[in-house]
Amino acid sequence: MRELLLVRYGEIFLKGLNRPVFMRALVKRIKYAVKELGGNVWLNDGRIFVSDFTDTDEAVRKVTKVFGVHSVCPAVEMDKDDFDAICDKAIQMCEGLKGTFKVTARRSDKRYPLDSPAIGKEMGHRILQANNNLTVDVKDPQHVMNVEIRDKCYLYVKVVPAVGGMPVGTNGRATLLLSGGIDSPVAGWMIAKRGVHISAVHFHSYPYTSDRAKEKVLDLARILSESCCGIRVHIVPFTKIQMEIHEKCPEEYTTLIMRRFMMRIAERVAKLENAEALITGESIGQVASQTMTALNTTNMVVEMPVFRPVIGFDKSEIIEVARKIGTLETSSLPYEDCCTVFTPRHPATHPKMDKILEGESKLDMEALIDEAVAGIELMTV
Repeated sequence: MRELLLVRYGEIFLKGLNRPVFMRALVKRIKYAVKELGGNVWLNDGRIFVSDFTDTDEAVRKVTKVFGVHSVCPAVEMDKDDFDAICDKAIQMCEGLKGTFKVTARRSDKRYPLDSPAIGKEMGHRILQANNNLTVDVKDPQHVMNVEIRDKCYLYVKVVPAVGGMPVGTNGRATLLLSGGIDSPVAGWMIAKRGVHISAVHFHSYPYTSDRAKEKVLDLARILSESCCGIRVHIVPFTKIQMEIHEKCPEEYTTLIMRRFMMRIAERVAKLENAEALITGESIGQVASQTMTALNTTNMVVEMPVFRPVIGFDKSEIIEVARKIGTLETSSLPYEDCCTVFTPRHPATHPKMDKILEGESKLDMEALIDEAVAGIELMTV
């Protein structure tokens, strides 16, 4: 007998003949998640198992954050030939439970002498005899004693929900424009959940933005990396570009011209990362640079598609997702990012392209972009 985790997957089940590809990817991501705990991960008979970990609670926490995992069940593996021992262990696992319960039995080994209804009926009877605090409710029980008869017998009561989605790397690559705010980590998480491997670009304007602000962004990347299985973060020196824009461009257009620079640089980084799209945390109308007109002007400077998964979210909805994924507290730390530097008093909400191009004509754009890309600091978290 040994303790292990039984890992359930969801959407992968629908993948038909391509399912083995997704299963191998999910096993690989789970191995990455538990490697520091010494966990052993394997696939058997349509189930993924994790064993030999040093800390059960931490192993459960890490595996539930892996995209593609639907739920995690701390389970006990036993020899299936001794049904009395199996029932004794089930009784022990139900000792502290109160309220209603049922037994759910699954038998993939059809040679087993008891079928699923017989297993459930007999085990449920023995649990009832041993625990006077339980009553049977087969429709909506508070507790479920699960027993699976495969090459071994697996028993579990607790089912811990996980993030779901698809295994990272099964749906291409994209590059996230990661600020220190609330929105962009949520956007990156949502796209990564669909199986997209993300890298990140952060624009750092030292000394106007501090090293604490940069560390805050790296902390956000570390939180995301638990689900994304590691993230490469490109720290772009952005001070010179912002100073040039501030000195030479119309004040009401400085934020928008800055955003257009960011998109150009992010696309260059994305190509280095073999990414196929950019990701931003923009939401329509949230700030002046996120009106429909303004978003169109930033789209114009890149060829790649731009994914904006929170485009229709209210701020409160974005905050709720940030709280759920664990980035809200870090995003709320009061360290400035480059978007707060040289903010115009009255930014243009319906910008005119001729004014934008006039402002950009005063800048040596290619030289500024080349210098910024050459100065990138690459960090892996």
